[in-house]
Amino acid sequence: MYIFWGILLAGWLAMVISACVLNFHRALLLFVITVAAIFFVVWDHFIPKYEHQIEGLLSPGREFLESHWFWLKWVIWSSLILGVVFWLIFDTAKLVYIILLFLFSKHPSKVRWRPVFWGIGLQFLLGLIILRTGPGCWAFQWLGNKIETFLEYTDAGASFVFGENYTDHFFAFKVLPMVVFFGAVMSVLYYLGLMQWIIRKVGWLMLVTVGSSPIESVVAACNVFFGYTESPLQIRPYLPYLTRSEFHAIMTTGFATIAANVFGTYVSLGISPAHLLTASVMSVPASLAVAKLFWPETETPKISLKNAMKMGMSDSRNILEAASQGASASISLVANITVILIAFLALSSFANAALSWLGSMFDYPQLSFEMICSYIFMPFSFMMGVDWQDSFMVGKLIGYKTFYNELVAYGRLSKLVNLRKEAGPKFVNGVQQYMSIRSETIATYALYGFGNISSLGIAIGTFTSIAPSRKRDIAAVAVRALIAGIISSFMTACIAGILSSTPVDINCHHILENAFASGLPQNTTNVVSCCQNLLSSSVVTGPGEVIPGGNHSLNSLKNCCELLKPSTLNCTWIPDAF
Repeated sequence: MYIFWGILLAGWLAMVISACVLNFHRALLLFVITVAAIFFVVWDHFIPKYEHQIEGLLSPGREFLESHWFWLKWVIWSSLILGVVFWLIFDTAKLVYIILLFLFSKHPSKVRWRPVFWGIGLQFLLGLIILRTGPGCWAFQWLGNKIETFLEYTDAGASFVFGENYTDHFFAFKVLPMVVFFGAVMSVLYYLGLMQWIIRKVGWLMLVTVGSSPIESVVAACNVFFGYTESPLQIRPYLPYLTRSEFHAIMTTGFATIAANVFGTYVSLGISPAHLLTASVMSVPASLAVAKLFWPETETPKISLKNAMKMGMSDSRNILEAASQGASASISLVANITVILIAFLALSSFANAALSWLGSMFDYPQLSFEMICSYIFMPFSFMMGVDWQDSFMVGKLIGYKTFYNELVAYGRLSKLVNLRKEAGPKFVNGVQQYMSIRSETIATYALYGFGNISSLGIAIGTFTSIAPSRKRDIAAVAVRALIAGIISSFMTACIAGILSSTPVDINCHHILENAFASGLPQNTTNVVSCCQNLLSSSVVTGPGEVIPGGNHSLNSLKNCCELLKPSTLNCTWIPDAF
């Protein structure tokens, strides 16, 4: 048996080396998978075996730390606390959220600040690595592109079942099949044990850094891959023994994250997969920090680390059965998404009609649900770093997410993204049509998570059905957990607003005049970018009534319009320059 596995491993390594020699860029994904697999094998098999030897090798360093720990711990803690404090002073919005959470905390005098500072610090560190360093940004962009490519394989099944014109019904036949495909993939990974391995490692990382309890750490890691209704099933035997603070933390992390099986749905709508991945990584420590600040631990946790790390294996007998079970299990999720969208969009239309009718009684027929949300949540979006002009639009999206769900909100956001890409006028008859790229980025993070009113009822029903003896405690912590989950998403958006890079300014006047006057190639990146900025900043009120933005000429505006052909602007309305 060992000979067989040795030959198989040697053959695989030979194939990887050959592929890398021929074209390393093309073989990069194969190389990454191989390195990750080797790391996993070494970690799980060799580290436990040589644990004592490694401990002996590191013992001089440990002895040095132990002998000087009395003053070293004060240096480390002081540096960490000062760093977080200075950063919070710099990030005023985040400081406001923390102060409010502390003031309205269930037990303000019982707050343990280690989970708070470590959670916020880890969130910022992850954001800094991913959003501001070249390797981190490139890695997540690369991973996001690979996931997007991977999800496109759903088209093979969708086109076979629904026909070649399946994209005519985009959401029903293009988006929803991705949920089925991803459900099957996740089931296979769970059958192979890979999901359990990753969850244990992420949970262990949260345990040793943030200092959350073992059960909180494991469920927080589960919520990155499973939904807030599936994650509690992993710890079903221990739910009756949780403290109220642990219930609160578990529900908070559920409201602050999204399940992997709906990840493809948001990507298919046009939301950046790299930003969604970044939000999923940053939300875990942030949600634990917010949870332990809003409802501190006042009891002694009863679940040990060993018990918390126990996770069951799949009951499937082989990979094919695991894939079929995962696909079948997604049927209820697909149906749930469908009926919720139908109901909520219909309710939204009815609410807008009713509010418009009510507003017409006071000569204000433009009153709508979106307008009310924009004023309620505008201060929150502005605090996150959204431009004042765009803060009302982001406020509308947050309202959709909070009162309906994140899928409706991301659907609205995708429409705004598409309008920006079409490069039409930013204002038509005084009404703003889309936002800046930076505002879209912040909105992507702010809308991340299952934190909405409908999810609150589902979460209460799920937890009480699993642990009926704790029904009163679950109901007591649920509303606070929802608020904490929403604020956690806002705090992640604050960091994204600070760390997200903005496009570099270029001399668009010079570029456009030269491109259209000298016959240079007009579809270069700079020309297209400048044309998009010009069209978005121009004011169009009707035929011949056009004011180019940024002091550009009518000739540049007309050429840009003919180049990009935006659907929101009739190019014949732009008069010829004299």
